[in-house]
Amino acid sequence: MATVADQFIEVLRQAGVRRIYGVVGDSLNPVVDAVRRTGGIDWVHVRNEEAGAFAAAAEAQVTGRLAVCAGSCGPGNAHLLQGLYDAHRSGAPVLALASHIPSTQIGSGYFQETHPERLFTECSHYCEMINGPAQMPRILRTAIQHAVGLGGVAVVTLPGDTASEDAAGPAGDHALLVRKGAVHPPADQVERLAGALNRARKVMLFCGAGVRNAHAEVMALAHKVLSPVGHALRGKEWIQYDNPFDVGMSGLLGYGACYEAMQEADLVLLLGTDFPYDPFLPGKNTIQVDDDPSRLGRRTPLDLAVHGDIGVTLRLVLDKVEQKQDHAYLDEMLHRHARALENVVSAYTRDIDRHVPIHPEYVASVLDDLADDDAIFTVDTGMCNVWVARYITPNGRRRVMGSFVHGSMANALPHAIGAQFGAPGRQVVSVSGDGGLGMLLGELLTVRLHRVPVKIIVFDNASLGMVRLEMMVDGLPAYETDHEAVDYAAIAEAAGIESARVERPADVRPALSRALAAPGPYLLDVVTDPNALSIPPHVTPQQVKGFALAAGKTVLTGGVGKMLDLARSNLRNIPRR
Repeated sequence: MATVADQFIEVLRQAGVRRIYGVVGDSLNPVVDAVRRTGGIDWVHVRNEEAGAFAAAAEAQVTGRLAVCAGSCGPGNAHLLQGLYDAHRSGAPVLALASHIPSTQIGSGYFQETHPERLFTECSHYCEMINGPAQMPRILRTAIQHAVGLGGVAVVTLPGDTASEDAAGPAGDHALLVRKGAVHPPADQVERLAGALNRARKVMLFCGAGVRNAHAEVMALAHKVLSPVGHALRGKEWIQYDNPFDVGMSGLLGYGACYEAMQEADLVLLLGTDFPYDPFLPGKNTIQVDDDPSRLGRRTPLDLAVHGDIGVTLRLVLDKVEQKQDHAYLDEMLHRHARALENVVSAYTRDIDRHVPIHPEYVASVLDDLADDDAIFTVDTGMCNVWVARYITPNGRRRVMGSFVHGSMANALPHAIGAQFGAPGRQVVSVSGDGGLGMLLGELLTVRLHRVPVKIIVFDNASLGMVRLEMMVDGLPAYETDHEAVDYAAIAEAAGIESARVERPADVRPALSRALAAPGPYLLDVVTDPNALSIPPHVTPQQVKGFALAAGKTVLTGGVGKMLDLARSNLRNIPRR
């Protein structure tokens, strides 16, 4: 007779799940044993359940399929919390199994007792406990549909003794949703959108991750309305490539003329973005298009809210939009963008062969040159976000993933592990800060255990660079942001991972070449300049005052890699103004 645990794993297998990330033990034992006895699904042992949740989030984002993580009762599933918040806010379809204490002990203050059905409510679309065999497999399938259908996390709590009980009946077959449909906007919203675009003299398009499958439609609209096209960080990989209207990125990590173009537009069209930094938005003359109605207008006042898939909406509106003739606004913004990049690009080209510690900008630019055209980059929160945002060149095939909404430290390496499991044939590069790597350092042992062939590039400045920058902006001296140097290459070598440490600029390119070409996992520890910081393209007087008060620190606006070449090429047929 099959147990509830057997049935649980069978339903996951039917849903296309290929692995579960977690730490075995205690109340999870019946489920782990069911995995052992079931073909087509594996257990991936990690060193911390938090890393398992991050890994599941990355696998889900790479494959577009449901991914699963698990934690044992009490502390085990509580560790999942950070990674699940990240997965949920990123819209990654992840199912978490939160195992529980014996059902007869719930509410008695038993050893390791928590209440997972309360704990995970804020970071999930669905969070319920299976109280007995009769609730399986319906509760599990309902959870799966929430994760896949709504995009985010679903949590199922399962007491260990319940998992060991006999199933109440056969699991059966059940057709589960595997691909969502596209939202078609109401006709009147399409008409009003077209009218607004036709009336406006200066239109600016600002794109987020929601334009993922709509690159051609966005470009077609930009051609018609002669619009500069900017992007948020999560939109960069989907819209910045093959884009003759590119004016860069807005926000705290921004560059180029995106902010100026947005402020000077008569109409800003927000496409598939939930950009959180409202001070960078104009606060007026704004229309937003999104397939999630809960996002419409929550960042800025709107003249019109359009509920629809970006590609579908733009295809419907394109025939109704008139071709604009006045190029003045677009041309001016493209010139400003190019000038902005020209002014800062020397930051990573000047004296790179002699500057020690190594400029992190230089490391990122070389990594961009050498990495595969379809590489997957996972990036730690902090200054690594800046270097990846400004130097890794998108091309429609590369992926860049990070904790861009939740902003958690230590995500890059566990994200890389999940991404590599999800895409075993692709090059996966973890762009790790030394602070982030150190926080979940045990996942180096996960890499070694499973021989995960990720390439870990450590930007090692012995500092929490972004925190240092935040203190400077507030006019505070950096305090407790710096720490003693650590040889991460030596730690990786001791763990059985091939590694090297680089301290001279001349060694960067050959060392990166060796790392990326290695057949198995590889860690490259690059000692970088802790004073190479970054400021956004728009700063307030208060922030300027803060920098002035924090004297003695070097602040670099940073280069922008190959984006300068793109900006120059976009100006070839535009007259100088």
